Amino acid sequence: MSSSGGKGAKGGGGGKKKEVKKETKLGMAYKKDDNFGEWYSEVVVNSEMIEYYDISGCYILRPWAMEIWELLKEFFDAEIKKLKLKPYYFPLFVTENVLQKEKDHIEGFAPEVAWVTKSGKSELEAPIAIRPTSETVMYPYFSKWIRSHRDLPLRCNQWCNVVRWEFSNPTPFIRSREFLWQEGHTAFATKEEADEEVLQILELYRRIYEEFLAVPVSKGRKSEMEKFAGGLYTTSVEAFIPNTGRGIQGATSHCLGQNFAKMFDITFENEKGAREMVWQNSWAYTTRSIGVMVMTHGDDKGLVLPPRVAPIQIIVIPVPYKDADTTAIKGACESAVYTLNESGFRADLDTRENYSPGWKYSHWEMKGVPLRIEIGPKDLANQQVRVVRRDNGAKVDIPVANLVKEIKALLDEIQGNLLKTAKEKRDACIEVIHTWDEFTTALNNKRLILAPWCDEEEVEKDVKARTKGDLGAAKTLCTPFDQPELPEGTLCFASGKPAKKWSFWGRSY
Repeated sequence: MSSSGGKGAKGGGGGKKKEVKKETKLGMAYKKDDNFGEWYSEVVVNSEMIEYYDISGCYILRPWAMEIWELLKEFFDAEIKKLKLKPYYFPLFVTENVLQKEKDHIEGFAPEVAWVTKSGKSELEAPIAIRPTSETVMYPYFSKWIRSHRDLPLRCNQWCNVVRWEFSNPTPFIRSREFLWQEGHTAFATKEEADEEVLQILELYRRIYEEFLAVPVSKGRKSEMEKFAGGLYTTSVEAFIPNTGRGIQGATSHCLGQNFAKMFDITFENEKGAREMVWQNSWAYTTRSIGVMVMTHGDDKGLVLPPRVAPIQIIVIPVPYKDADTTAIKGACESAVYTLNESGFRADLDTRENYSPGWKYSHWEMKGVPLRIEIGPKDLANQQVRVVRRDNGAKVDIPVANLVKEIKALLDEIQGNLLKTAKEKRDACIEVIHTWDEFTTALNNKRLILAPWCDEEEVEKDVKARTKGDLGAAKTLCTPFDQPELPEGTLCFASGKPAKKWSFWGRSY
């Protein structure tokens, strides 16, 4: 994606010189503030997170992305196992009649469902759908496995891929035709248990975003229009991208109520011997979370990774000047990496001799590694290392004797600083409005709008219709659980009717 050019080391006369590869320029062609879309595509490719694939909307996830996904998975999987979730794997395929059993549900997904119609050259008797989500795949079997109150709760989770044949603006991580996710599906005897779990899972999603990805999110409830098709209510964590002025749904935790239980006949015998329908939830987060992190923290040098999810937290680079004792420098670098890894950090050493230290600095900055350690002759003599932060470029010299303690403190500080900075930027975009004129002005100024609303579906449809344009229509993002006071007599910004709640509005991904 970036231009390549010649910056190579010339071999001097006489002595045998190692051949130095012609180095590719590492700079970014686009700036985040000037052309966000191109900047984003460039960052995810140049940082070696993804590679474009020959089917539009599909991407190859390279180790730099998959290792982040695995770190998130490790945290989340351990947490849901504490909640007694069990691992399952259900098939990728679902028959047409099963998929269409819950009418609202399939209507919500119909345009995105991919169908298999042939095997070799012969047409299949009936087309088979590829799962866009697994409610209809799983629930016929819930009906079989759940007989008595003793079989409840049933709690299953699967880590898998799903396919949604999107046609609008495919964007790596954010909107792709195939993506990775976890999906949890649970059944309970009572609504109270289901309601409680919805919020427990939503809190885990908040932690993924805020504690790991350092992305601030708002917890809230989706409007009737935006809720999961066929569900009772949907809660979500919503992020916001200041550069584009768009909200982005980070993860969802749905209470499905008893709707699917009705359609799939999922009933149990209660303690009194009477039959009752179960209460169900489903919840998921996807590889989209990685894209939200890239958009939030990346800068004009490339990716910026929060330490908790960085595949490499510290990269060590030897800086041998002329006539320096390269063996001793290399030894000091190896020793630093060993010490850090033994202490539980993820550290690595870049010993490639065909690249200059400067090129390596740019390469690891592009990949977003939180800390760089440089060791040259002066550092060796002073028994210290030079440490450079990726988030703000600050440099500090640390005595080798204090290495582990100081590095831990720095990584913690970076993690906290990234969230703090992102929160300040997000909060600066929040605008509280009361009238339609204020709303349209704020929308055009790329704001995250907090507005009093009458909570009527027709009004939301009307807002969508009235704001349609090149940039996409505005909609409710969520009604935050954290509600400001709503003074009596406050009117809805769009309809003029009495307002019932404050909701976040804006354009979204």
